[in-house]
Amino acid sequence: MFYAPALRTRAYVPAARSFDRSFERFLSDSVLHGLKFEQNDTAWTVSLDVPGVAREQLTLEVDGAVVRISTVADAPRQFKAAYELPEAIDAEATSAKLENGVLTLTLGKQKPVVTARTIEVK
Repeated sequence: MFYAPALRTRAYVPAARSFDRSFERFLSDSVLHGLKFEQNDTAWTVSLDVPGVAREQLTLEVDGAVVRISTVADAPRQFKAAYELPEAIDAEATSAKLENGVLTLTLGKQKPVVTARTIEVK
């Protein structure tokens, strides 16, 4: 009989557990960076303090479930961050507002596409 011990490393953690850890890391990082994070059935709302930065100096990108926030090179305050959310973001239902040094992002949740079909049995 051959015995080999099972070693659990980060590479072999099931996808669901690593996803949960990523989301927990996002939430804990958001507290450290002064983010306020809220969620409802249709969207996430993220508020971030960016004092001294104008609208023209901010760049926002949405790619799947990742939102990237950065400032242009000549901005007085340099900021660059990327956050991964648990579901894909609907870029069409996403909006951003900068008011009194607070950036508020409303990130729409992408509705899942149902590809199931009913097949008639002949």
